[in-house]
Amino acid sequence: MKGKTKQISRRDLLKAGAAVSAGALAAQNSRSFAAGSDKMGIALIGCGDRGTRDAIDCLNSAKGLEMVAVADIFQDRIDSSLAKMKEAFRGKVKVTPETSFLGFDAYKKVMAMKEVDVVMLTTPPAFRPQMVKAAIEAGKHIFVEKPGAVDPVGIRSLLASAELADRKRLSIVVGTQQRWQPQYLELIQRIHDGKLGDVVGGQAYWNWGSSKWHFEHRKPGWSDTEWQIRCWPYFVWLSGDHIVEQHLHNMDILNWAIGSPPVQCLAVGGRQARTGPEFGNIYDHFTAEYQYPNGIRVMSMCSQIEGSTPRVGERVVCTKGSISTNRGEGYIDDTKGRRIFNYDDNIHSGEAAQCANLIGSIRDGEPINECKRLAESTMTVILGRMSAYTGRALSWKWAMKSKLDLSPAKYELGDLPVRPVAVPGKVRLI
Repeated sequence: MKGKTKQISRRDLLKAGAAVSAGALAAQNSRSFAAGSDKMGIALIGCGDRGTRDAIDCLNSAKGLEMVAVADIFQDRIDSSLAKMKEAFRGKVKVTPETSFLGFDAYKKVMAMKEVDVVMLTTPPAFRPQMVKAAIEAGKHIFVEKPGAVDPVGIRSLLASAELADRKRLSIVVGTQQRWQPQYLELIQRIHDGKLGDVVGGQAYWNWGSSKWHFEHRKPGWSDTEWQIRCWPYFVWLSGDHIVEQHLHNMDILNWAIGSPPVQCLAVGGRQARTGPEFGNIYDHFTAEYQYPNGIRVMSMCSQIEGSTPRVGERVVCTKGSISTNRGEGYIDDTKGRRIFNYDDNIHSGEAAQCANLIGSIRDGEPINECKRLAESTMTVILGRMSAYTGRALSWKWAMKSKLDLSPAKYELGDLPVRPVAVPGKVRLI
């Protein structure tokens, strides 16, 4: 490590970035990207595997892009990420020791760099709302991984950031790659065009037959906080639980098809396969019923249980048929279950497309702002977790006003006891 990690409170994080004057809100960005060959500086904040893959996709998406800065809490993550990026794009990686930042406040140093035009926010989700806010206040365009937050306090911050980004004409593209996949675009458009009648219901699944995704055993010398951050999917304050971290993809598709977030949720869940303390404090399965406007009901199911049947995808039921989608296919059945359409054109992952569209929007001066949609999709799955943890049916309206804040009192690599696993009926609504 480069010196000691600075202690920083949540208030400091949420206040990151200088205040923006009314004149600056209306001003255009000072740098012009009208020509496709113009240089554009990219910075990666969060140098884990996912972030590194996103960075490589970004550097590969257009000409004139350079990685000029990186930031993380751990030096080994920075070193590993830079090695992979340089192997793929040696000429595009311009990071130096002076533009490689370490610590909880490292993102602030990235935001202060005039050479940075786009920040890629790929840390654990707990840090996302304050970093989105800081990036927009600093006038940076953003690629941000999902989910956008872990609690309603973070969601409200995201919604405020979405409005500020609109006023500043900044682009924000989210790592919900299915939104850029051709089979999803084709089939959801058919629903929106009315070709399948009205949406009446649906199902969403992320049942994964694995219980050790991104799992790391605690090593000697790791503080509580270091262990939790390195093993972040297993701690609610960092990931929001797997219903938030992974199942967001599927519920985002249902929200897209229906054209609205839900109005109410009743969920159950538990922890039967991953029972040891090494697995943090998240559940290993959830089932939820979401109610949408016009009486539409959606069944949601997600699990991370070794040896269980995997199923990942979505089904939207309409009055004239249903669409079924996953990352590898898309098709339509009529009301009697007979296949009437298969999407048989080339299918890509959407990961390169999301980056290419971000860069294109900046260079064309036509901003894309997906931040409000990120907030709504994230809140959809937070609503499911809150219902399952408490055992209570919850309305969207109530949950959006909730004071639930999962963040620790301070961000530092020290003692941080693990909160108890949630017990329905005993966890209080806040």
